[in-house]
Amino acid sequence: MTKKTIAIIGGGASALMFAAQIDTQKFEVTIYEKNFAVGRKFLVAGDGGLNITHSEVPQEFVHRYTPNKFIKPLFELFNNDNLRDWLYDIEIETFVGSSKRVFPEKGIKPIEVLNAIINKITNNKVIIRTLHQWTGWNNEYLAFKTATDEVFVNADYVVFALGGASWAKTGSDGTWMKLFNEKNIRTVSFQASNCGFQINWPQEFIAENEGLYLKNIAATCGSLIKKGELAITKLGLEGGAIYALSHKIRTQLSAKSEADLLIDFKPTLQLSAIEKKLSNESKLISDILKYDLNMPAPQIALLKSYLSKDAFLSAEQLAESIKAFPLKITGTSPLDEAISTVGGIALSEVNANLELNKLPNYFCIGEMLDWDAPTGGYLLQANFSMGFYLANHFNSL
Repeated sequence: MTKKTIAIIGGGASALMFAAQIDTQKFEVTIYEKNFAVGRKFLVAGDGGLNITHSEVPQEFVHRYTPNKFIKPLFELFNNDNLRDWLYDIEIETFVGSSKRVFPEKGIKPIEVLNAIINKITNNKVIIRTLHQWTGWNNEYLAFKTATDEVFVNADYVVFALGGASWAKTGSDGTWMKLFNEKNIRTVSFQASNCGFQINWPQEFIAENEGLYLKNIAATCGSLIKKGELAITKLGLEGGAIYALSHKIRTQLSAKSEADLLIDFKPTLQLSAIEKKLSNESKLISDILKYDLNMPAPQIALLKSYLSKDAFLSAEQLAESIKAFPLKITGTSPLDEAISTVGGIALSEVNANLELNKLPNYFCIGEMLDWDAPTGGYLLQANFSMGFYLANHFNSL
């Protein structure tokens, strides 16, 4: 019996997992990648340490996603524990770091992880064709531009894994969206997620503190609170503590062109304990902040830059500012500087099997769909879960 053919367009994490798991006894499968090699964003994400997933218990893990109802069935089929077992089977051992994030064992480089996945794919007899940029449809054929020619492909099934709109140098530029709009498929404009957020710093403060960190803090936007650290940049703030608040911040920015951020500089201390220390009239306020409260210089500088002299010298007002320091966020970093984006194909356009409602036998996976997650391994996990989930669907046909 002649095998059905599957064309995978894109070579990111979700596509690679799908290709590794698809049953090639049933299907003839080819990946079409526009770059010189697959997995470029995977490698860029691993620069400085490849955070593959998170060790959070599965029951809580799924709640990190927006919308979590979309991710839940994918994650339940292939969760973070399953991913670690899967990696172990291809001889990539992992460990849980102090931040509870999961990384390859020390000494295993990101390229080695990628090569192990590619080796599983090639052993699965999936063909990888690089330097094939998808340009749209030519009647019933898929059209690809190569270095020397234009190629037309007719496949029984098509799996799109075209990525979002961040890090264009890796191939994720979002230019594919217009091709789907032409097919009357609803899309959502891309927005930066897990990105830097803009704050109009006082000039004197940023001149002295750019590149420094606000450490051991808790950041709040709306009802969300995240502990961690923040990097002070000329644009504003970056770091895990604000990335996790991206959805709330974007919602406020859309509603009123600004977002309210509160920073607790001493999350382990009660307001009353801080005020008591600051009420010691035998010591200078600056000395109490530095030595008794162990506050780093950037935090003290921030307080001095925003508070009036009277407020800074008031134990009550200063304590309140230390526990809930307000900052106005006025925008995001550019799309291409974001770690990830939200937007793309509207989730209402795909069914439970990730198949496009208006284009039967065409499927979408990965960051090209409109879902969101914080950094910390959640992004890669969802991509791997999605690829595994769709492969399972095909294997059951």
